[in-house]
Parts: sequence; C-alpha cells; structure tokens
Amino acid sequence: MSIPTAEAIEGTPLPSMTFRFREAASWVDRNTAELFAGKRVVAFALPGAFTPTCSSSHVPRYDELADEFAQAGIDDIAVISVNDPFVMAAWERDQGTTHVTYLADGNGELTSALGMLVDKSSLAFGGRSWRYAMVVNDGVVEKAFIEADVPGDPYEVSDADTVLAWLRPDTAPRDVVVLSRSGCGHCARAKEMLSASGVPFEEVQSSPRRLRALSGRTTTPQVFIDGEHIGGSDELADWLSAD
Repeated sequence: MSIPTAEAIEGTPLPSMTFRFREAASWVDRNTAELFAGKRVVAFALPGAFTPTCSSSHVPRYDELADEFAQAGIDDIAVISVNDPFVMAAWERDQGTTHVTYLADGNGELTSALGMLVDKSSLAFGGRSWRYAMVVNDGVVEKAFIEADVPGDPYEVSDADTVLAWLRPDTAPRDVVVLSRSGCGHCARAKEMLSASGVPFEEVQSSPRRLRALSGRTTTPQVFIDGEHIGGSDELADWLSAD
C-alpha cells in the first residue's frame, strides 16, 4: 500500500477509539475524546517500542523539548506505536520520560484508519506504523509530517525539531550542556545566568578526565552550546550579552 500525503489527512478528525493503559496492576481505558478533545496535541508514531532510532532519538527529543512545545501552545505530547499496552508501559519505564504519553495501538486501529499501517514482515514485525507526526487540534489533524514513501525507515520530517520549527518558526531551541562539579560557585553562577535568560540546559557532573577530554581544560564549569565550546562562567556571560 502507498502512504497517504500530509494533505490527505489534514483537516480530518481522529477516529473514535479506546486506548488501554497499564497502571500498577490495573487496566485504565481512555478514549480519543479524553486524550485529544479541547487540546492541542503533538502526536508522533513510529515502528516499534525498544527499537534503536525510536528509543535513542525519536522519543527522547520530544521529551527534551517539552517546555518549548508548551510555550508554542501544545498541551500534550503523545507517541503512538502498534504494540500492546504491556510493552508500551515497559518502554515508558525504560525511557524514563516525563512529558510523553504512550499510546498502545495494539490492534492497529488508529494506524489503519490514518492509512499508516505498513507490512514489516521482512523484519518479523508484522503490521506496524509508518513514521509520522501530527499536530492535533481539538481532535482534528491540523498539520501532518509524514516520512517519504521510500524503502527502509526514513526519519527526516517527523522529528521533534521539525515539528517545533513549524509551530515556532522564529525560535530554534538550543542544545546546552554544562559540565560542572558539586560545590562549584562558578557553576552555580553559570546555571543562574542560563535560567535567568530562559535557556534550558543539561548539567553533567564531570570528572577531571571528562573535562580534559571534552574541553581541554581542568576547571568548571565548561559550557557547550549547539556543539560550540563556550567556556566558563565569564565566557558564558559574554556570550549571553552578545546573543
């Protein structure tokens, strides 16, 4: 079968169906209306839980950018996969995400209704979802980002950065890492400056070997922004004042 174009599903309502969630030792059912009605939701779909690209890139990046999506008017982020609820619950625990809702489309109902069910028998997967993302506004597909209908598993347009760029075309998220150590006053200053500037960052406790290997220096903090080594807190202050 051929994959539908984005234009083919934009403006269409999501079908009414129920998703099952495994919470503690009980089943909890939530229908499409409960999950999507009255909200603006980013939903993205992928071939399978625990698979490499899905686990290392697709899901984690959406979780990382959750605050930026919220600032863009998104209420929830959901991932859809043709897996059963037990597998999706286990994958959620393994991923350790805090901002993504895992939707188990075990029978492929939603995936089929959107024309996204594909045959992955060559990988011993059976029927699975094509990779895509969509912005759903009050249960209606507002915008779709569907990977090209080519062999393999393309991953070019359904990623979090592409969707966020459509929502906020003038604001690109920055990837910021602060190498720090406990009790470092300059580290505290760097983190305060980033927070005051509204720049999200990840703090990594650093050993002397890691500091030398990554920055060529032995003092903390060492700040990296979008792959560029900025330096310590003074250099960060200069960078922020010039940005």
